Order: sequence, then C-alpha cells, then structure tokens
Amino acid sequence: MKNINPTSTAAWKKLQVHYQSVKDQHIKDYFTKDSNRFEHFSLKANDILIDYSKNKLTEETLKLLLELAEEFKLPEQIKSMFSGEKINETESRAVLHTALRNFSDQPVYESGEDIMPQIKEVLKQMKNFCEKVHNGDWKGYSGKKITDIVNIGIGGSDLGPVMVTEALKPYQKEGIQVHFVSNIDASHIAEV
Repeated sequence: MKNINPTSTAAWKKLQVHYQSVKDQHIKDYFTKDSNRFEHFSLKANDILIDYSKNKLTEETLKLLLELAEEFKLPEQIKSMFSGEKINETESRAVLHTALRNFSDQPVYESGEDIMPQIKEVLKQMKNFCEKVHNGDWKGYSGKKITDIVNIGIGGSDLGPVMVTEALKPYQKEGIQVHFVSNIDASHIAEV
C-alpha cells in the first residue's frame, strides 16, 4: 500500500482554502438556505441512517472530499484491505477484521490461504461459549453460574468494549451484568 500523507495532496490544500468559506457559517443558516438540506445531505442503507446535514459542509465540500479520496487512492486502498494484502505496515501483516464481517461466502485470503473456514469455526466456538455462559452450563471459579463479567482495559481496550456493550444493550440477555474498570486505581476496582 502506498503511504500517502493526505495533508500533502492538492485536494487537501483546496479543502483548507474552502474551509475559510464555511468556518464561520452557522448550521441553521444552511437549513434556511436549503429547506431540503436533510434530504440532500443524508443517506439511508437498510436500517442505518447517516445524517451529515448538521455539519459545516456544502456540495463543494463533498466534491473536494471526493477529490481527496481519489488523490489518496482510497478505492485502491480499500480493495487492498479486502483482498488480504499486508497493509498493516507496523506488523507487516494483513488487516483481517474484515473477514469477521464476511457473511458472503466469498473467500478471504491470507498468504494464499482462504481463512474463512477458520474464521467460521472460531465464530461458532464463540457462539457456543456464549450460549453455555448464558444457560449456566459454563460455571465460574466458584462453581456457580456466571452473573457478572468485568472488563479491565485502558483506552481502546475500554472504549471499544463499552461501545459494543452499549450498542448491543437491546439484545442483552438477562441475568448477566457487565462492568468496566478503565484504570488501575484500586478504588475503581473496589467499586466494581
């Protein structure tokens, strides 16, 4: 993958100039000028609504952002990510989180091997484990049913699990509480 600094591109420089024309605008003024702003600056895909109408942007902003994406070679970089190329330069490996969300039965290759059978097997094991915890077949250290899960993590190791837990709350099974400890302060652990 090419390492392109987006701030060094011509499109970025155009965006900086364009920013001067929108930075002092108020969102309400955009809606006054365009009563259909929501329709012009929102997308819906299945049950997901993306509303970007309440941001300081115009048609020109979108045009310039698309120019930046093209200059940054974003479509090629996305293709590299989904095709299993080693784009994680720090660890010299592919980024395979996309395989976890692949429900298409399309293969995902890593070093020439389709890893989807392994991914599906691990996901099946995770589902089985969760079912065992939920129905009480998997016991805690005490030999009793698990009623509480404690996540200990700082930064992304806390924020990610908290975000997922909050997002999936409507699907939460009763009987298990999730707690988060986000620092090594003994008082925080004692609270939980």
